[in-house]
Amino acid sequence: MVGRKRRRDLWKHFLYRQVERKTECVVRTNGEKCGYKISGKNTTNLKRHLKAFHHDIEIPETAVPCKKTDKPTTAQDLFATRRYSDSSSEQHAKEKGIAQWVGRTGLPARMVEDEEFITMMAMMDKKFKVPTKLEILNLIEKMYNEEKEKVKQNLATARRITTGLDIWTTKGHAASFLAVSACYFNPEESKAEHKLLNLKEMVHPHAAESISALVEESMQEWGIPRGKVLTTITGNGSNAVASFRTYAGVATTSEEESEVEEHDNANDDDEHREGGGDRYDFGAIERTPCVAHTVQLVVNMVQKEPSIRRLLDKVRRLVDKFRKSPVATERLRQKCALVLAKDCPTRWSSLFAMISRCLEVKEHLAAVAEFMGWDDLRPSEWQEIGMLRELLLPFAEHTKSLESDTQSLSLVVPALLDLKNHLSEFSLAHGRTYKDAATLAQKMLSSMDSRFSVFLDIAADNFSPLPAAACFVDPCVAETLLENDDDEVQKLVRRAEDYIAHLVPREEHLTDDEQVANEGTEEPATTPAKRRRFKLFSSNRPSRPKAAKTINIMQEILKYKEGLSECHQTAATSAEDYWLTQCSSTVFPTLKPLALDLLAMPASQTFTERGFSLTGCPTCGHRNRPMTILERSAFLKVNKPKW
Repeated sequence: MVGRKRRRDLWKHFLYRQVERKTECVVRTNGEKCGYKISGKNTTNLKRHLKAFHHDIEIPETAVPCKKTDKPTTAQDLFATRRYSDSSSEQHAKEKGIAQWVGRTGLPARMVEDEEFITMMAMMDKKFKVPTKLEILNLIEKMYNEEKEKVKQNLATARRITTGLDIWTTKGHAASFLAVSACYFNPEESKAEHKLLNLKEMVHPHAAESISALVEESMQEWGIPRGKVLTTITGNGSNAVASFRTYAGVATTSEEESEVEEHDNANDDDEHREGGGDRYDFGAIERTPCVAHTVQLVVNMVQKEPSIRRLLDKVRRLVDKFRKSPVATERLRQKCALVLAKDCPTRWSSLFAMISRCLEVKEHLAAVAEFMGWDDLRPSEWQEIGMLRELLLPFAEHTKSLESDTQSLSLVVPALLDLKNHLSEFSLAHGRTYKDAATLAQKMLSSMDSRFSVFLDIAADNFSPLPAAACFVDPCVAETLLENDDDEVQKLVRRAEDYIAHLVPREEHLTDDEQVANEGTEEPATTPAKRRRFKLFSSNRPSRPKAAKTINIMQEILKYKEGLSECHQTAATSAEDYWLTQCSSTVFPTLKPLALDLLAMPASQTFTERGFSLTGCPTCGHRNRPMTILERSAFLKVNKPKW
């Protein structure tokens, strides 16, 4: 209901004070404001005041209403302040946005009850009702559980999984954390995914037994069986290496106990004999060193060469002078709009970035150093820095490609071969002009041979054919390896084919025709037990069907190799697109899913290490942050679920 309209002829002489709830007279007599205040804003009282104290002001008998714009109607005012209903989509969307912000950042939920936060949200949307702390906590927990269940379902449907581990310690050793991730190919969405599973707090010392226990706890929590895990990628620390030896002993013991309990199941027993004792069964107890980290260990040999180390120390001192001087930094920025970069021991390729920036602003750097009165590098030293950059350039490029979250394991073998060839050519080209760099290149080549024998030397005890197998199923690089005349490369390719053939379970090798043929030649249930004991003397021993199964997967490999020549003529832009769009599941029923699983694998645990940088939560130490909140915020931040 709309009340009486305000009289414009009266209210032009008065002003209502909302705080005091009084009406003030603003009529001026002899230059002075009346200032008399009347309680409320009754029109009759206003007229009485004018008649009593301001006789010269005439009050018309006919009321003159105020303009409509002076005061909104009751309907307009009600519409402007009407809140969203609790069940409206707008209210839910904004509540989820706040919960997502609080959940990912790890901030305290009580912030939503802060007066300034409520004022800010009111300025953004007056209709939105800010939820309470308890409501936000319930929303965050619901989102976390929903996303965790989705990841569990994806891990259950994934055919093979690659896990990654990394340990991080805060400054001052206030707290330590172990991060566990899982990379896999998602068949439902037809893409490779890498997810952070856990961020567990560790206690000192970081012994192998502690790491093994946390890894086992994480695998059980997410329901990941050992048979699904192709490998686990870790750093080269001695505790990480020893932890998987410990885990191998624990896993083997548990397997033996389960085998004793299920000894009466003949089919399970046969499957265990065929897969468990195979040298190609990689399981969760196998470990693969992080390729990017190992490459940087080779690069760090630059710091051990005395002459080059002295040169780099001189460059660092010059960079430190610029970074500590605002005047020099500003003059350099005015000349080239760039500043100098300093290397960091824990940042890959930072040494290359430092010397590259110095060479990029060489002339401007010399001019500013002369203005500041600082000693610059000699021309011969600048030449040595340029040669050092030439030596490290391929390492920086390959490190950048190998530290991707997914689909980088197939690049390991060609990258390592390229780096070895680069070092060999560099030592030959600069053996006379720059002997120190040539000697360093030879030492780095020797280091690569020893560190990466696990991937390139088939005679090594710890040789792993996984990178070679991933490279083989990548049509972008497989043809180059197949055409290589090097005997070692050809042996590597053959081992990759052999690994792929043994990695596929025996049951998947059978075609429909072979299954029908074998069904008619099956023996009674009691016959296999007798035949297993004297299978070498049996005329109907099962060796022939097994040979037929192996030929089946080898035929798919042969078809794939024959079709590599046509790969460059296809529209596929990547190896994953090639297998998804060009290769039919009927032609490669066994090789296609295996190829997608191998191509999805990463070459490093950089994703796990990057999780610490993205969350930022571990930097605050304990600081009243429960471990459950820390792990939840890291999971939501790194995995970035879309709600």
